[in-house]
Amino acid sequence: MSSADADVLIVGGGPVGLAAAIEARLAGLSVVIVEPRDGVIDKACGEGLMPGAVPLLARLGVDPAGMPLRGISYNTPTRRADHLFRTGVGRGVRRTVLHSALSARAEVLGVTRVVGRVESVEQDASGVSAAGIRASWLFGADGLHSTVRRVAGLERPAPRARRRFGITRHFALEPWSDLVEIHWARRAEVYVTPLAPDLVGVSILGAPRTDFDETIAGIPALASRLRGLSSSTGLKGAGPFRQRASAPSRGRVLLVGDASGYVDAITGEGLRLGFDQARLAVAHAVGGGDYEREWARSTRDFRVLTSRLVLAATSPARPAIVPLARAMPGLYGSVVEKLAR
Repeated sequence: MSSADADVLIVGGGPVGLAAAIEARLAGLSVVIVEPRDGVIDKACGEGLMPGAVPLLARLGVDPAGMPLRGISYNTPTRRADHLFRTGVGRGVRRTVLHSALSARAEVLGVTRVVGRVESVEQDASGVSAAGIRASWLFGADGLHSTVRRVAGLERPAPRARRRFGITRHFALEPWSDLVEIHWARRAEVYVTPLAPDLVGVSILGAPRTDFDETIAGIPALASRLRGLSSSTGLKGAGPFRQRASAPSRGRVLLVGDASGYVDAITGEGLRLGFDQARLAVAHAVGGGDYEREWARSTRDFRVLTSRLVLAATSPARPAIVPLARAMPGLYGSVVEKLAR
């Protein structure tokens, strides 16, 4: 090896960064992760792994505990449209459980971790330097508001219109369904995900300053289930979700996961995409792929279909989404299946 400290430097120690580290170690590469937060990392999200994400984790040797997810259910107070996955079973996994499982696997494989923050990136023809570490490749896996994306000159301004945020709470009660329930409230979508035999996650995706309790109160069926319960975790927030990059790579810097651009998902396929991008980034680093072309192929359905769903969800057509899904189950199912693969 050259004078580099590692073959791959990964900025960001969340699930996608850890998945990239595991992929790289399985390919025989040395890896350093730089992450400012120590310990298990939590965040606001739907916590549902779509069927396509579960085998991607399995090939890494990771099998986190959770609850089976057999489909998606769109709900209004008067209508319901269910679709059962045809391509396998997903899994509801508490984010802290997923992070712990990935961390344990990375440790077994000898991934080095450094608590630190990246503020600049320098690269030349043979390597990249950041946080005092030099590597042959740098993967930016530092999330929605990626510093790597910005300092590498890959930031693309996101439109301020339709800015949406996520908020999450967890409740200690037995799940009543093995579907991800998406309740279409007046101004937000509410995701209910079974995570353990005694735990349910409730996440809301909506406009700035969306109030959790007020939104739940507007969904009678859900409000009755949660009435009198205190959340087992504090309120967590994330966003705005619509983030864009001018390209997924520049030279020896590759963006993976949310850092490479994100459209707020309505079915929860973000982690599946991130895990797949981790695999593609490592293939590129070892000389076996074209990252930009493969990134575009991997994300194409997601970018097109999710963008259209978000556009409909933030337009006057919003009230028609669930009735249309119910009236046209074939179309609804085909959209979910494309995003769940």
